Amino acid sequence: MSVGQRDSSEGVWFKSSYSGGNATECVECAHAGNGTRIRDSKHVNGPVVHVAAGPWLTFLRSLTRSAQG
Repeated sequence: MSVGQRDSSEGVWFKSSYSGGNATECVECAHAGNGTRIRDSKHVNGPVVHVAAGPWLTFLRSLTRSAQG
């Protein structure tokens, strides 16, 4: 995982469906060829966390297992 500024290959940003409806707790993600980028929607020009594709998939699978009990 790394933190850095945005670049031209960042993908299309979308807001998390679990972000707060009051616009104070919004997370945006963008899927790129080599992983997923995550940022605070209130600071779109701020730092971006990049998670490589393998660890991101492991994270998502763990969420699915947690939700199933």
